[in-house]
Amino acid sequence: MGTTILVLSKILTFLLTTMLIGSSVIQCSSVTYDKKAIVINGHRRILLSGSIHYPRSTPEMWEDLIKKAKDGGLDVIDTYVFWNGHEPSPGTYNFEGRYDLVRFIKTIQEVGLYVHLRIGPYVCAEWNFGGFPVWLKYVDGISFRTDNGPFKSAMQGFTEKIVQMMKEHRFFASQGGPIILSQIENEFEPDLKGLGPAGHSYVNWAAKMAVGLNTGVPWVMCKEDDAPDPIINTCNGFYCDYFTPNKPYKPTMWTEAWSGWFTEFGGTVPKRPVEDLAFGVARFIQKGGSYINYYMYHGGTNFGRTAGGPFITTSYDYDAPIDEYGLVQEPKYSHLKQLHQAIKQCEAALVSSDPHVTKLGNYEEAHVFTAGKGSCVAFLTNYHMNAPAKVVFNNRHYTLPAWSISILPDCRNVVFNTATVAAKTSHVQMVPSGSILYSVARYDEDIATYGNRGTITARGLLEQVNVTRDTTDYLWYTTSVDIKASESFLRGGKWPTLTVDSAGHAVHVFVNGHFYGSAFGTRENRKFSFSSQVNLRGGANKIALLSVAVGLPNVGPHFETWATGIVGSVVLHGLDEGNKDLSWQKWTYQAGLRGESMNLVSPTEDSSVDWIKGSLAKQNKQPLTWYKAYFDAPRGNEPLALDLKSMGKGQAWINGQSIGRYWMAFAKGDCGSCNYAGTYRQNKCQSGCGEPTQRWYHVPRSWLKPKGNLLVLFEELGGDISKVSVVKRSVN
Repeated sequence: MGTTILVLSKILTFLLTTMLIGSSVIQCSSVTYDKKAIVINGHRRILLSGSIHYPRSTPEMWEDLIKKAKDGGLDVIDTYVFWNGHEPSPGTYNFEGRYDLVRFIKTIQEVGLYVHLRIGPYVCAEWNFGGFPVWLKYVDGISFRTDNGPFKSAMQGFTEKIVQMMKEHRFFASQGGPIILSQIENEFEPDLKGLGPAGHSYVNWAAKMAVGLNTGVPWVMCKEDDAPDPIINTCNGFYCDYFTPNKPYKPTMWTEAWSGWFTEFGGTVPKRPVEDLAFGVARFIQKGGSYINYYMYHGGTNFGRTAGGPFITTSYDYDAPIDEYGLVQEPKYSHLKQLHQAIKQCEAALVSSDPHVTKLGNYEEAHVFTAGKGSCVAFLTNYHMNAPAKVVFNNRHYTLPAWSISILPDCRNVVFNTATVAAKTSHVQMVPSGSILYSVARYDEDIATYGNRGTITARGLLEQVNVTRDTTDYLWYTTSVDIKASESFLRGGKWPTLTVDSAGHAVHVFVNGHFYGSAFGTRENRKFSFSSQVNLRGGANKIALLSVAVGLPNVGPHFETWATGIVGSVVLHGLDEGNKDLSWQKWTYQAGLRGESMNLVSPTEDSSVDWIKGSLAKQNKQPLTWYKAYFDAPRGNEPLALDLKSMGKGQAWINGQSIGRYWMAFAKGDCGSCNYAGTYRQNKCQSGCGEPTQRWYHVPRSWLKPKGNLLVLFEELGGDISKVSVVKRSVN
């Protein structure tokens, strides 16, 4: 019996040891911090992290993305928690598919990385409504992100829901799980000044509420200088070497090291040279920083109507080390991997001492760390933006390229220089997949009947979201205007001019069923005007305005109060009696499109829908047209995309799943030369001028079946579906 117990004991010991070796995360039971670093199980750590947002990819992609992050030298995966995706209506929760947060964290744990769970629940993130569910806007007496009872109650309820779910799955490090950090609120500092005492009170409440949830791991607040103890305040930005935490006993953390920048329809595609990104990271480390998170490490895709801003593209590639499709982007991925390896070689000294800084020249410095017993780490820096420098350090000569840092783990030998890139540049091509569209058909929205079956009739112009509750991008504003038979323009005079002032984000104008054109705002200026002469007739004339949202605002003080839709004025100019203001007459409102109400995107839609099939379907290039076609899944395993260059503006679905909004808005900007050296901002190193901001739209392979995949497009402006194709993304 004693022998059996001894054998069982040895087996148990072996299994436990194997588990501990196989996963660094499962060992974790204590996470604290001091002035130098996050402390895990008594050991200070330099932690390298990367943002991967679970709804911006598919569950089938998660493991590969996380493994690539680990292979790239990361310790931590960082993600926001998206309230509007998880609680689409009060008390109704969604944790399935791309919103399966538990599966995502389990995958991270199985790969062997830590998690920073940024609950927020405000996320910004170029996400619709900043991550808040739209129903929150209609809670009685609510005011977002301030000392407001209804808001704090709702925010606390969701935060507690997420924390309790994490506890039930034993995901916090204090329970042996992978979550070592959590974030409450997000980038609140820019809004704080306008809120005054109510803002400070809210910050203190949020901190106390979060700490009171007893997760056993530290909490952070990013871009919040007055984050109260024990919350750690952290930095976000292109550079954070200037940053110092608000208390001397807190570590220096960079929660968003921006790897690039987001894109907006009509804008260029920003690129951040990896030499500069590596330079920024090394500057932060040599200053004494110990936690860095790349925002983004994999940006992904704004599927459906999740993009916010407005006017944010469906692609959220962010010039990240892993691109939107899940492929490594070179040289960014490998150069950063080499940087991470060099930093890890220096970890013991970096967390043991403060840097000793020595001037080596006008623009050159040495930052030296020691860990006792003769250990020595040096970072040699050249801040000059144009000229390399020759320096002497430790009686040795070194050449430092412009705007670079060399890392010497032994204070003698350079193992890495931020400006010396060894990795080759990947060449991306979108190549034909061999899959062709067949059984093409179209369905035309019936403009003539709009206003006859409206759901709301009111005097005056109503704000769009108050009517649609953001269940659709589209809201029809319809009214009628009577024209006297005596009007001079009816006898050959100049036609009247119709002007429409809108708060966004686009409008398509129809008079008596005839399309007169469109007008659009921009992310920087949502308000815009439409103006056109219109051919009216004697008697009743129907004016139908289709207002289109392109994502709700995600940032700014009390953005929940910002108006969307036609809330300016609608005026007819040039009548005999002068101008006629239609703004305060009776309007009929209809949320959504007929095709939406008939669920045309569904693979099982009713066969009674009057689709026009055959060659006639391809010939129509009129606005407000639905198209459908079928295609077979291309062979191979390369990532796929839709090439929509021949289309205008609209939305796309495959097998009922929303690919997102598309828009062939051409990029305007300055796409001149790009020098990595010098301070980077998002308007530096632009690309794509003169081309559509986004031409290709990611099609996850997991959404496809071998044969007969249904593609549905709703085209607002007029496009040519015959030139739409499915392409493969190839990287050499």
